[in-house]
Amino acid sequence: MDSAPDTSSFIARWSSSGAAERANYQLFLSELCDLIGVARPDPTKPDDSSNAYVFERNVTFHHPDGTTSTGRIDLYKRGCYVLEAKQGVEKREAAEALADATKAKAKAAKKGHAQRGSTAWDDAMLKARGQAEQYARALPASEGRPPLLIVVDVGHSIELYSEFTRTGGTYVPFPDPRSHRILLARLSEADVRETLRLAWTDPEALDPARRSARVTREIAQSLGRLAASLEKTGHSAEAVATFLMRALFTMFAEDVELLPKDSFVNLLKSLHGHTDQFVPMVEELWGCMKTGGFSTVLREKVRHFNGGLFEHATALPLTDDQFALLIEASRADWRDVEPAIFGTLLERALNPIERHKLGAHYTPRAYVERLVMPTVVEPLRAEWDAAKAAAVTLDRQGKTKEAAAEVQRFHRRLCEVRVLDPACGSGNFLYVTLEHLKRLEGEVFNALDQLGHEQAALEMAGFTVDPHQLLGLEVNPRAAAIAELVLWIGYLQWHFRTRGRVVPPEPIIKNFHNIECRDAVLDFDRTEPVIDEHGQPITRWDGRTVKKHPVTGEDVPDETARVPALHYENPRPADWPEADFIVGNPPFIGNKRMRLALGDGYVRAVREAWPRVPETVDFVLYWVSHATELLAKGKVSRLGFITTNSITQTFNRPVLQSALEAGMRIAFAVPDHPWVDSADGAQVRVAMSVFDRKSTAGTFWTSENETPASDGASAVTFAIAHGPIFSDLSTGVVPGEARAATRQRRPHLSACSSPRRIRRRAG
Repeated sequence: MDSAPDTSSFIARWSSSGAAERANYQLFLSELCDLIGVARPDPTKPDDSSNAYVFERNVTFHHPDGTTSTGRIDLYKRGCYVLEAKQGVEKREAAEALADATKAKAKAAKKGHAQRGSTAWDDAMLKARGQAEQYARALPASEGRPPLLIVVDVGHSIELYSEFTRTGGTYVPFPDPRSHRILLARLSEADVRETLRLAWTDPEALDPARRSARVTREIAQSLGRLAASLEKTGHSAEAVATFLMRALFTMFAEDVELLPKDSFVNLLKSLHGHTDQFVPMVEELWGCMKTGGFSTVLREKVRHFNGGLFEHATALPLTDDQFALLIEASRADWRDVEPAIFGTLLERALNPIERHKLGAHYTPRAYVERLVMPTVVEPLRAEWDAAKAAAVTLDRQGKTKEAAAEVQRFHRRLCEVRVLDPACGSGNFLYVTLEHLKRLEGEVFNALDQLGHEQAALEMAGFTVDPHQLLGLEVNPRAAAIAELVLWIGYLQWHFRTRGRVVPPEPIIKNFHNIECRDAVLDFDRTEPVIDEHGQPITRWDGRTVKKHPVTGEDVPDETARVPALHYENPRPADWPEADFIVGNPPFIGNKRMRLALGDGYVRAVREAWPRVPETVDFVLYWVSHATELLAKGKVSRLGFITTNSITQTFNRPVLQSALEAGMRIAFAVPDHPWVDSADGAQVRVAMSVFDRKSTAGTFWTSENETPASDGASAVTFAIAHGPIFSDLSTGVVPGEARAATRQRRPHLSACSSPRRIRRRAG
């Protein structure tokens, strides 16, 4: 490899380059490789299977009419990226080109695509990104989809887009919409060059979820030790949980500088050896965070946080050892917490029964995204694409004000969307949804900036995607409180990623009551204990406490953990909040286990309240039945659920069949998918299904290969087909045609004229 060029000379040399993409891009990228310390691309070979790192890599597109065409990737590195190169022109150069009388000659030379900074240039870059994504989808299945797309404006900028699950999802700006575009001058920064080096050599190392997962697990372990210690000194589990949630949010607020930098950790350090002063000093701080005002403890003004979290600013006295554990937790960088898994781990840490499961696996973020994307994000992205296209057309007509109004209309729509998880647990589905809504919002603000409407973006600072749009129902009070906390931490993380150092309006957190602690299936007037013939209350197993079997070592019910058996007066279906989308992962309780886990009285009440649901179905089908009824009435636009894969079996199928007969359609399905149960880390098999009223042909994913990973997840390779999907989650395509087309990575597979239903293994 050539000796690495000096960074400043590289920037100076290419900043003044002419706008001739085809003549320049290979040299530019070769010299960029030298700059970041990686090998230059290899020579192209006749056999494309050998072209793992080359310029002008061939890909074959297969069209629905049976024809094919060939495209060429500007630069391809297998397992890393697809790169598409363009070259814009500076304002002065664009003006000279327009004044040039020899425009035909300029056209032949393929001058730059558009004036940099203009809407047309931004449109050209978006088209380049779309072209790169088409190439990624057209790659042979044997090579897999790369985790990154790179769009280069030669001599000006490099844009990064990621899809780290590599399973067919949408490529999104990396690391976020505000900072995915690297201007040439930033190559002088060592961390920017390192990011590009990893994009070329180890892109998976850029996946923020990997580092965040490690940090989050370490924090949860520390909190678990502290919680156990506090409970041993006589504090109730609920008091400990509330105290620690308040403390950890304070640590997070400090790390994102909503509190003065290092103020809380320095306060804790100052109390070392004086732990008797901890309670009054921390309660004074939390009281100020509740209302806003001057904190005598910090000697600084504190912002108004509000919300239910600081309503009762009670601190617990700590021993020296407990205080040391709290300081240990405060040293973590809470900006790096991954909310998608933090809720699950925090629930385990704060629950005495679940704490021993802290080391168990958790539901991977990639699995959650696999349902959230087709249920919520992809329909909204389609709306955003249409709004962008309309805005570009208006701007080209000189109607910049109208173009900005089109973008603002979509933003209003985005800020009004409501998403319900009617079994939200600790909030991982809601958080992942929130993150993608904030990513979309970041793209909206970027579009307004490019239209010259920076002020419009600032005016919308108080009108933004926030947790009030994410609705949850959860019967467990601790999990419901954690879900609300997770959403606020996630929201504030993404606020600063997309808005820079703009502080959100006060109060920083709001008590929206968007997470309701109540039953999502059953409503009733009251409960009464069931009494035996001697007038004594009847008890039952509590449905969750287990012990190890003395012979097999497996978890079995702990019959000493008893709760009263209950009778439910006037049972009826529970109402759900109004929402545009419904997504979630209801409890995995099979029909035969319902009485053991939930109690005879509850099961009788549910079946009385839902007479139209067959008594043979698993518990999750009550959620599916309710949601599809709302869809049929036009009260929601799309819904998606994780269920056990027994949903395809005869005893569960009537609920899905009724939905299809009522005009619903299955828009997306994975009939058999690995899953990690968030409750106990157990490996199970599930189905994913998404319903709407519009789809004629659904997208059908079949697992072809599953490679176990250390975190309990599996890297899954899918065969993808398109066609009508039936109530047993089979599809109307000929298996041979679907498999061949999928191996060729066709973007769309239509059902054949004489479809044959494929039976899939249910369990």
